Amino acid sequence: MIGTYAAVLAICAASLAIGQAAIGLCGGRRWSWLAPAIGLALLSAVCWGTVRLPGDGLISAVVVLVLVVAAVAYLCGHVEGGGMALRVGWPVTLGALLAASLPFAVDGHFGILGTSFNPDMSQHLLAADRLADGQVSQLLNQGYPLGPHSIVVALNRGLGVGLVQGFSGLTVAVAVLVCLTTLAAFAELPALPRTAGALLVGLAYVVASYFAQGAFKETMQALFLLAFVLALREADRTWVGLPLRYLPAALIAIGSIYTYSFPGLIWLGGAFVLWLVLDKARHAAGGTVGGTPPEEALATGKGGGSPAVTGPAARALGLAAAVFVVLALPELPRMLDFHSFETFDPNGPGLGNLFGQISPFEVFGVWPSGDFRLAPGDGAVPALAYYLGIAFALSLFLYGLVWLWKRRENAILAGVAAAALAYVAARVVGTPYTAAKAIEIAAPLVALTILLPLLTEACRVSGPIGHKLDTRRLWAPVAAALFIAVAGICSLLALANAPVGPTSYSSSLSEYRKLVGEGPTVVYASPQLLEEEHGEPFLAWELRGGRVCIKSTEEPEVPPGVRFAIWDEGDWTLKRISDPAPGRSPCPLVAERQARQGPAR
Repeated sequence: MIGTYAAVLAICAASLAIGQAAIGLCGGRRWSWLAPAIGLALLSAVCWGTVRLPGDGLISAVVVLVLVVAAVAYLCGHVEGGGMALRVGWPVTLGALLAASLPFAVDGHFGILGTSFNPDMSQHLLAADRLADGQVSQLLNQGYPLGPHSIVVALNRGLGVGLVQGFSGLTVAVAVLVCLTTLAAFAELPALPRTAGALLVGLAYVVASYFAQGAFKETMQALFLLAFVLALREADRTWVGLPLRYLPAALIAIGSIYTYSFPGLIWLGGAFVLWLVLDKARHAAGGTVGGTPPEEALATGKGGGSPAVTGPAARALGLAAAVFVVLALPELPRMLDFHSFETFDPNGPGLGNLFGQISPFEVFGVWPSGDFRLAPGDGAVPALAYYLGIAFALSLFLYGLVWLWKRRENAILAGVAAAALAYVAARVVGTPYTAAKAIEIAAPLVALTILLPLLTEACRVSGPIGHKLDTRRLWAPVAAALFIAVAGICSLLALANAPVGPTSYSSSLSEYRKLVGEGPTVVYASPQLLEEEHGEPFLAWELRGGRVCIKSTEEPEVPPGVRFAIWDEGDWTLKRISDPAPGRSPCPLVAERQARQGPAR
C-alpha cells in the first residue's frame, strides 16, 4: 500500500510542478489545470530519454528530481492563483483517489490490476524489469512505446518502489490527473457541480473499465486527447497574444507519442486538422476565430483569417510545430518499427480478452455492468435498463453538441469528431480490440460534451440572488443530477469489479517458459496467491504455450507425466523431473487455455 501511494504522490507532484512550469515558460502567469497533463507528457518523454543511460534508471530519477526542484523554484513568484487552485483541486483529488482505490479496498490487498481480465501487465512488467536491468526485451525491439514503463523504472530506482506498485501507482495517478485536467473546462462552475463533473469526465464508465484492467496506456491516451483539445481551447481564450500559446498542446502531443506511439496522433492530429477547418470555415462565414469575435481577431493581428494562416497565431502554430518535430524525431525509428506490431494486423487475434465487438453506446457512460465486455441483458440487469440509459444519455449528448455548436466551442467539437472518425476507422478496417480502445479514448470527451452544457445551464436556473426562479429551465438540474447519479454508479460498479492480482513480480517464470517449452509442467503456488490474489490466470499467462497445470503448495504430489515442476520458494524455482512417471497430467491445461487470448497490445 505504501509503495503504491508513494508512487501516486510522486507522479502527481512531479506532473503538477513540471507542467505548470512549462506553462509559465510559455508565458502563462495564472495556474492552469492543463498542468497535470503537460507534466505527465514531459515525464514520459524525459524518463524514456534517460532510462537507458548508465545507472539503469537512476539517472532518470535524478533528472526528474532536479526538474521538480527547478520547477518549484521557478514557480515561486511566477504563478498566480495557486491558493485558489488548491481549494478547487483538493476535493477532486480526494474523490478521484478514493474511487481509484476502490478495487484494492474490495479485494483487500494491493497488487497487479486487471489480473483475470487482461494478462497484458505480464509483458509490461517484464519490459520494465528488463529496462531496470539494462537489458533488451521483445517490446523494446518491436518499437513499443515505453515512456510509461520508464516512469515506473525511475520510481523503482529513485524511491525503491517495486515494479508492481509502480504500475499500480501510475494507473491511479493517471485517474487523478485526468480528473484534475477536466477542471480546465469547468473552472467557472460552482464547487459541487464542478467537482462532480470533473470526477465523472475523468472516470467515465469505459475509462473506469480500462482502469480495472490495468490498461494504463489507454487511460493516458484518453487524458492526452482531452488535454490536447482543452489546450487548443485555452490557447484562444486565456493565452491569446502569447507567442508560445500553442506550445502546451504540442507538448501534450509529445507525451502521446512516447506513450502510444504514432497511433496516438490519429486522435490528436485529427482533432487539430478538424479544429483548423472548423475555425476557418466559421470565420469565413462571419463567426469567430478560436472563440474570439472578428473585431478582436483583427486587433490581435489574426487579420480576419484562420489562426493557422495569418498573423501572430500562424507564427505561434509554427513555433509549436517546430518544437513538436524536434522532440518527436528521436522516436521516429521506433515508430517505424512499431508499425509492424501485431496489433495492427486485421487478420491477427483481434478479440484479445473481449467476447466480441463492444457496443459504441458504452461511450455515453450509462452501462450498468461491472464488466464492460457484457452485452445488454447478459448480466444481472435487464436489457431494458441499458436501452433506457442509452436513450437518455444519447439525447443529452445531442443537446450538448447543439449547445457547443451555438457557442462555437470549435476545439471540443473537433475532438469529438476526430474520436468518432477514429472509431469508425477501427471498426471498419481494424479489430474489435482496437475498436474498444477507440471507445475508451473517446469517453472523457463524450462525457464533457454531455456535462459542460448540462451543468452550465443547471447553474443558471436560479440566477443572481433576488431574481425570480426560471422554472422553464428546471429540466437542466434534474437531468444533470440524474445523469451524474446513474453514470457515476456505473463507473463505480466497474471499479468495484476490478480484480487485483499478485502483490509482487519476478521475471523468473518468463525465463522458464523458454526452458520448459511444451514439456508437461506443474506450478506450485501458495494458497494465498491462488485464492486471494487471482494468481492462476497470471501464472498461466506467464507460462503460456506449454502444457501447464497449477496446484497449491498444500498438494505437493507431482502428477504423473510431468517433466518440470516449479515451486514458489520466495522466488520461483525450477526442478526437472529426471524420470517422469508415464501417463498424462490430470491437471487442467490452464496455460494452454489462457494463451488463446493473444499477446499484449
